Amino acid sequence: MTISVVEAARSEGGREAHPGLTIAADGSYAARLAPAGDGRGRIPERWTLDGPEPYAVPLPGPRPEGPGTEVLPLPDGRVLICREADGGYHLALLYPTGPGTGELPLGSVGCERLRLLPPAPDGSRGSRGSYGSAVHALAPGEHGSTVWLVHGGGCGPEPVAEVPGRCSGGVWLDREGRLLALDRTDAAGRTKTVAVDLGRGGEVFPLLELTDDSDDRLLLADPDSGLLLLRSDAPGEVRLGWGVLGSHRPVRFPDALRPPGVALTPFAVQPGQALTPEGCAVALRADGPNGTWVAVWRPSQRRLRHLPAPVGWVRGTGLWTADGELRLPYAVGRTGRTQCGLARITPPHPESGPSPSAERSAEGDGPAEGGGSPRDGSAEGVSAEGGGPFAVRAAAFTPVPLQQAPLARTEAERRS
Repeated sequence: MTISVVEAARSEGGREAHPGLTIAADGSYAARLAPAGDGRGRIPERWTLDGPEPYAVPLPGPRPEGPGTEVLPLPDGRVLICREADGGYHLALLYPTGPGTGELPLGSVGCERLRLLPPAPDGSRGSRGSYGSAVHALAPGEHGSTVWLVHGGGCGPEPVAEVPGRCSGGVWLDREGRLLALDRTDAAGRTKTVAVDLGRGGEVFPLLELTDDSDDRLLLADPDSGLLLLRSDAPGEVRLGWGVLGSHRPVRFPDALRPPGVALTPFAVQPGQALTPEGCAVALRADGPNGTWVAVWRPSQRRLRHLPAPVGWVRGTGLWTADGELRLPYAVGRTGRTQCGLARITPPHPESGPSPSAERSAEGDGPAEGGGSPRDGSAEGVSAEGGGPFAVRAAAFTPVPLQQAPLARTEAERRS
């Protein structure tokens, strides 16, 4: 099992909202901040996902957590917590100790903003060769951003890369936690995705530059197949597109990813599809006038497949297994001990044809949140090649484990 990237943070009132649930690199655990039993404040909560039945364990501290707190689970069952306090951020590892919560301080980082990055897919190697559960964080600034190794380096939090410009996002391009993609905004307000090589002292390379004036953001990347999911206004409006890492093939903006009246946010890509990006299944959160549900799409398909979300779904969160099972975490209960579970869905592969039983969750049957199955006219059967292609501009890296070849350098050019 491999982690799939959770929903990207969204802007709320000028600040980025944290994901509702973060899944460990190997899919064994998850963590979130849940409402406290007395209804006041929030407490860390760890979910165990790899046992016979998922269950949640509260990890309360001496006081409720503040709004700037983030949590991230490690494969060994501990939960890393990052608290905003005293003009900086304090990090610690939490673990259950009978009726209480054990806490191991890791150090602090003095900065205005610090945001935990998703764990690298294999979750085992730090950027400087240290073994363990490596965790990185991003400290954005107006003129420069710092990537920190906050756990796994052996010496407390340490900066591992300085990136010119204000950065956001954070997507891993390889399994080892070496190549990190960041969305960098320049002084003119344009955003382009760059790649940072943490194994070479933080060297920065251009990754997405579709046109000179476009805003290009990377949302997801699958290290096995090289599939990239991005959002850009290069076609003349903000649209979802896809490309292939290290390929001369152009970025495409399928009409299937532009259903009328529906906002799509990709949150997970099927792993283990080596060198076959067209066959990778992508899970997307769909928000429309009838509520929120799940959509599944493959680059080789010309349509979206709509699926009802399980009741209590932690929206925009989930993971794929290599054999094509989509697992969606859900929670029942807002206070006290959480009842959690995994809805398991196996959408049919295009070659196998539709299957009525495949379009419902095995453990989370129920209508899509907000009013049943989608009935919003989300165009089925539209062209997968609409919107016009664009080239991915990418500088040459040292050969990466993903493809054992450097990324290709091409000119950003719109094909008429």
